[in-house]
Amino acid sequence: MGTTGKQGLTTPTQTAARKESVPVNATALRDDTFGASKAFVKGAVYEKRPYVKAAFANPYNLSLFLGGLAAAGLTLSPLLALVVLGLEILWMVYAPGSKLLQRLLWDSQIDKERLAEVQAALQARMQSLTEGDRERVQELIARQVEINQLAAQNPSFTGELLRTELGKTDRLVEAFIDMAVTCSRYEQYLESIDLNELEHDRQRWERVAKQGAKDDEGTNIARKNLAVILKRFDKMKEIHRYLMVARGQLDLIENSFQLIADQIVTMQSPQELTGQLDELLDGVESIKQTAADTERLLNPLGLKDF
Repeated sequence: MGTTGKQGLTTPTQTAARKESVPVNATALRDDTFGASKAFVKGAVYEKRPYVKAAFANPYNLSLFLGGLAAAGLTLSPLLALVVLGLEILWMVYAPGSKLLQRLLWDSQIDKERLAEVQAALQARMQSLTEGDRERVQELIARQVEINQLAAQNPSFTGELLRTELGKTDRLVEAFIDMAVTCSRYEQYLESIDLNELEHDRQRWERVAKQGAKDDEGTNIARKNLAVILKRFDKMKEIHRYLMVARGQLDLIENSFQLIADQIVTMQSPQELTGQLDELLDGVESIKQTAADTERLLNPLGLKDF
């Protein structure tokens, strides 16, 4: 999903794939202007596109350049070598900045390569998701692209707004993927737990702890086992609590993107969009902190990487 319009808007999947762990960022998402505009900056036409590399490392240029040097060597002609080097220098000075060559030769190829990289990174991040969650991510990305395109057609939205406010939709889609991945990990863990067996163990160790002598070694071990099991129950309660809130936030992001897509064509003021995006980002920030707290609770029992 390369650029979506003349403004150079990019989709959120064009950001680098991140680790499937809960991000702990000291900067609130709604105030992170750099993060919000990161995808836009990466989509700048000339500064970030490897036109110099494309101009040099293409088969036509390399074949002519190396062929000319080889011919100069075979004919022992330093003049020919100087001509070949001079032409190559002129090519490398002027060709990368040529808008015509960029449009005709390199832009489409660069877009294809980046799209392939983006899709590969996205698929790697979503491997742990269910088919339903993968479809939700793809639909959300499609909705975000639609929002960008519709905003570009609304004269109320300036270029600066497209760079900052719409850049926040990238952060929201990234957060959506992170939350979906975390939910998938937690759900897989819960599915691996036999609650009946765990409850049976709790009752057994509780009986031993109550019936044994106070200072008996076996009683002490029973109490320690009981304490560990009770902690596991607490962790599962935390996981269930996170899943309930996070799944609700995923639904809210989806519904809000749909609403924004419905409204954005007729929006009269950029503040209408700003308020909705900031509210979503505040909710995501809260969920992110909840996830970080849950991960810290799981760490002592070694349950983070299950």
